[in-house]
Amino acid sequence: MTREEKSQVIKELTTQLNDNTIIYLADISGLNAKATSNLRRACFKSDIKLRVVKNTLLAKAMEATETDYGDLPSVLQGNTSIMVANIGNAPAKVIKDFRKKFEKPLLKGAYVEEAIYVGDENLDKLASLKSKEEVVGDIISALQSPAKNVVSALQSGGGKIAGIVKTLSEKEE
Repeated sequence: MTREEKSQVIKELTTQLNDNTIIYLADISGLNAKATSNLRRACFKSDIKLRVVKNTLLAKAMEATETDYGDLPSVLQGNTSIMVANIGNAPAKVIKDFRKKFEKPLLKGAYVEEAIYVGDENLDKLASLKSKEEVVGDIISALQSPAKNVVSALQSGGGKIAGIVKTLSEKEE
């Protein structure tokens, strides 16, 4: 790879890192061609971009961004693939599901909305993260619940009040 090609790859990676807040680093070495193809297909279905990268080029791209990746550059050893997604838990779910059949991919680390996770032991934690849409849905349902209770109480209480008023007006006559 020429110096110009390396420079171009670093620029592409830097742009990709700047444009995304969900980045997973994984080791997919040892997977045969069929398994790798299946992993790529699973990533595509989940709207995840999977790319095998050179560690030195990714490290330089990380340095070129304004984002603080903490300890993530320390995991850039051996085979490294970068997984970029729009949903925080999507890559973790794909990795977890894929490992039901294969030993790999191994999670090296992740950067999810400014939180940094290093090591494969964080896979379950990352897979159980809720997406923004799920959190918003939970908040909306929590906010709607008390309002529904007030409306139903007013509706049921309204009948009682009308009945009481009617009874009192009949008594006065």
